[in-house]
Amino acid sequence: MASSPTVLMRLVASAYSIAQKAGTIVRRVIAEGDLGIIEKTCATDLQTKADRLVQASICSSLARKFPKLTIIGEEDLPPEDVDQELIEDGQWEEILKQPCPSQYSAIKEEDLVVWVDPLDGTKEYTEGLLDNVTVLIGIAYEGKAIAGVINQPYYNYQAGPDAVLGRTIWGVLGLGAFGFQLKEVPAGKHIITTTRSHNSQLVTDCVTAMNPDDVLRVGGAGNKIIQLIEGKASAYVFASPGCKKWDTCAPEVILHAVGGKLTDIHGNALQYNKEVKHMNSAGVLATLRNYDYYASRVPQSIKNALVP
Repeated sequence: MASSPTVLMRLVASAYSIAQKAGTIVRRVIAEGDLGIIEKTCATDLQTKADRLVQASICSSLARKFPKLTIIGEEDLPPEDVDQELIEDGQWEEILKQPCPSQYSAIKEEDLVVWVDPLDGTKEYTEGLLDNVTVLIGIAYEGKAIAGVINQPYYNYQAGPDAVLGRTIWGVLGLGAFGFQLKEVPAGKHIITTTRSHNSQLVTDCVTAMNPDDVLRVGGAGNKIIQLIEGKASAYVFASPGCKKWDTCAPEVILHAVGGKLTDIHGNALQYNKEVKHMNSAGVLATLRNYDYYASRVPQSIKNALVP
């Protein structure tokens, strides 16, 4: 008889179903027409009704099933009773059939930290750039991102009325990443993806130092990592504070599971234990291949300006 699924694989299977539910909530808020936009710290730091509903859905759904988890979400929401229709208690059976990597088989619920970005690319969401939007659920153990789920609510939204809308990508270190077709940028091409709405002189100088053939400016950290794994960009370069742990935890896992690398601008691994500061204050550098080429081109003046 097969052994019962481990805590980690049950959590990933639940996070998959919860992320799919989140995608339907994101689409529903747009369809209803009232985004309920609030400015948090500035005009580019926004929160919508979808951010609030999705975070309540994800965090409450996870906490009911895994009460000993540490769950850290982007939105600072008052505790309240969550509408039952926001709760998702299903789990994706295909994930439960997968073997848990042996190094994670004995992990207990209380050892895990889950980082949640209910709507990555909120500004783009409010502007109708819907393919930039992702829902991110990242799972960390001993400070390291080890599993992640990314839902793209509007994947295929420009592919015509018969296309299936939305998709969910998932991965576990030591097992792999699933739900997409891995592609690489053609050899010798240097295409940089970077921020669309949080630009600065540092960001521009670092991108220029990469001597790129092309620069893509898009919203959402999840979206940028998907560009790397689908061959649309060769490096994600963001030489600035601003990105947070919930932006990078899930995407980092997907990238690392297929042999890529994500660090800060200095080349340091990001830490995801529950006590860590939320800001990735030394920026982000991520590639699917040829990490050292891009890391070697980061100017020392930029490293000096970004303190980990």
